[in-house]
Amino acid sequence: MATENYTLDDKDLSILRLLQKDAKLSVRDIASRINLSPTPTHERIKRMEKAGIIKEYTTVLDRKKINKGMMVICMIALNVHNKKTAGRFIEEVGKLKEVVEFYNISGDFDFMLKILAPNMDEFHEFFINKLSEIEGIGQTKSIFVMNSIKESSQIL
Repeated sequence: MATENYTLDDKDLSILRLLQKDAKLSVRDIASRINLSPTPTHERIKRMEKAGIIKEYTTVLDRKKINKGMMVICMIALNVHNKKTAGRFIEEVGKLKEVVEFYNISGDFDFMLKILAPNMDEFHEFFINKLSEIEGIGQTKSIFVMNSIKESSQIL
């Protein structure tokens, strides 16, 4: 598998799969699982970090246990389609901590936001006092997630 200026071989892919499942694995543990010594395993990891293949190491939290049990998908269409309006909108939404994912999409809407809130009242407060105050919004559609069937950050 080739990425820009870096070709991933089977060992690299194995390392990435292991790290996606458990980023706390030591280099020694990874090396033993892919039948490689620790030094070349460490070098491979560092090369993939430098190449931007590994962007960051993170912890996946149970959102319900940290009082973020409500998930809302919010679709937004801008009322004016130009670079300035879109740029301001993107900048302002990027600052909102309640928005955990943010996509520019095609179709009837321009953007899709994944928003987490403790409950309906808090979402309503966020929507009225933060999101809807951003200039350029023409139309919104909120979809309330009833149950998460599958959530994953593993792409390999």
